Amino acid sequence: MATIRVNGVDLGVESFGRDDDPLVLLVGGTTMLSWPDSLCQRLAEAGRRVVRYDLRDSGASSTLDPENPTYDLRDLADDAADLVTALGAKSAQLAGIGVGGMVAQVAALDHPENISALTLVSTRPVAPGPVDDDLPDHDQTVMSAVFSRPEPDWTDRRAVAEFAAEGAALLGNDAEQARAAAARIWDRTPTSDTSVHQANQLGMVFSRLDCSPRWRERLRNLRIPSLIVHGRVDPFFPVGNAEVLAAEITEAQPLIFEDMGTQIPEWATEDIATAMLRL
Repeated sequence: MATIRVNGVDLGVESFGRDDDPLVLLVGGTTMLSWPDSLCQRLAEAGRRVVRYDLRDSGASSTLDPENPTYDLRDLADDAADLVTALGAKSAQLAGIGVGGMVAQVAALDHPENISALTLVSTRPVAPGPVDDDLPDHDQTVMSAVFSRPEPDWTDRRAVAEFAAEGAALLGNDAEQARAAAARIWDRTPTSDTSVHQANQLGMVFSRLDCSPRWRERLRNLRIPSLIVHGRVDPFFPVGNAEVLAAEITEAQPLIFEDMGTQIPEWATEDIATAMLRL
């Protein structure tokens, strides 16, 4: 674990593998623990330098005010590109999950010299808010069930972990994996501030960001190997979003898992790593 200063902020990073191996940079969604240890280790064992990092206002990265961010999506994309350079690499395979997938798309479009390949997991080609007519929106029945639950005491580690486990089934995820991840995220939160704990667990800061201008119309300009990973039972970004991404990006290959929800399950990490290594 370390922090690296880029673009005026400190980003919390964790590295796997040898420094002189080709770089795979994993954008947190919003924390780096969205990427399972087993996936990072598998890529490193296959000869990749893997670096996963926390977005601003999460984990070990600079945290100011998650309820009132003063940066936008383009700043987060710049962070990713600048981090590639700060790590001493000419370019990297960039991977983003969830909201991190939006960051990764914009970074690849705005900084093509830094990005040699792209992996997008459980994400979509438009910003938070109303979606395009051909994109499926959140499953409103599931979202109502998820967000109508009483919130836990965000400063209570056990309560937060249990809250995550209870919501896992609704989101198509494994309860024990979600419980363990939530506890680890809680442990890495550097303050007892309730809003920071909530932001780390739910990524609510992203819904408050300025994500304009649109980038979907530019995706056909990407000319790099790309992998689109998604779960058939994802209710947050339904699988139709992945199908559109795969159609919009010229060199994209879809990898759809029938029983995967919003998170990367442990049982899928080997197949995902194998596909990423082919890029």
